[in-house]
Amino acid sequence: MSTTENVEVKTQTESPTGLDLPRLKTWLDAQHPGLVAGELSASLITGGKSNLTYKLTDGSSEWIIRRPPLGNIMATAHDMRREYDMAHALGATNVPVPKMLAYGADKDIVGAEFYIMELIDGVPYRYRDELVPLGEERTRAISTELVHTLAKLHQVDADAIGLGNFGRPQGFVQRQVKRWKTQLDASKTRELVGADELHTKLARLVPENSPAGIVHGDFRLDNVLMSPDDKPAAVIDWEMATLGDPLLDLALMLTYQKRARIVSTWETTDQATIDVTLAPGYLSEEEIMDLYAKKTGTDLSGFGFYLGLAAFKLAGISEGVRFRHINRQTVGEGFEDSGNSVPLLLELGLEALKEYK
Repeated sequence: MSTTENVEVKTQTESPTGLDLPRLKTWLDAQHPGLVAGELSASLITGGKSNLTYKLTDGSSEWIIRRPPLGNIMATAHDMRREYDMAHALGATNVPVPKMLAYGADKDIVGAEFYIMELIDGVPYRYRDELVPLGEERTRAISTELVHTLAKLHQVDADAIGLGNFGRPQGFVQRQVKRWKTQLDASKTRELVGADELHTKLARLVPENSPAGIVHGDFRLDNVLMSPDDKPAAVIDWEMATLGDPLLDLALMLTYQKRARIVSTWETTDQATIDVTLAPGYLSEEEIMDLYAKKTGTDLSGFGFYLGLAAFKLAGISEGVRFRHINRQTVGEGFEDSGNSVPLLLELGLEALKEYK
């Protein structure tokens, strides 16, 4: 297993949707001579519902290439340059990341900006049934390593690795509240009960002061490739990375887990797709919070606000995927149920804010 995830579309010598292999080969020969030895072929890696990811090969070497999704997207979303620069800078830290090899700003090459990175030998565990055979002890160790990796990321000094100007930590939380309201409004295909109420409450409760650090933006186990020794081989998918309040990373990871636990009880849920966080031995939400607080020395009082914001953010992301699927702007399979959990997420967000009057 590797960054190719669990399922791939059959390798194509002709250009797959979203890539132009002849133009890409010409560009690589000019900009990175010697990297590619022969003609290119590529396969779309399925599973991702945001940026498009492909395995690229010249017959002897293999790489990963990423580009934004098809169709109209938010101006600040799917920024390949930001993703490339963040992962490149983190290569000098103890946070495991793939080696960045090439960045292309010219949208005439593949139809959008893109970057190429090394292919990592690691497993992006996504479903419960992938961890069950490993046993509870290994599952607990894997989830523990996940929290340790998040703690390492949040302790990186952005200035020390040249990322001091990568984002604007001041006002980050307030901008996040506004951003995901904009995303929900732009992706609207139906009435969403509770969306306006959740936004109004979040806007009123934005903390005056919040910590600053590197934020991954979508930190979870299937965005961390685990090596055969159950250690993180690489953190991937840095498309939403920025400088801001790291607590949103922790809150989003826990919201994924809480959503998964509830969705697993729905009669319509395919048992084969039960989330990896529900595997026996996986750290509970409380254990994750306790371990994170211990490793980082963070005070998690007032964390309910971040859980509410994380639910709002995930609702915005999910509704955006649903919108692109309805408008036939997605590539690959697995989008039919996109957005089904958005109403639940809005409920979870409001529930998290009940402690605030």
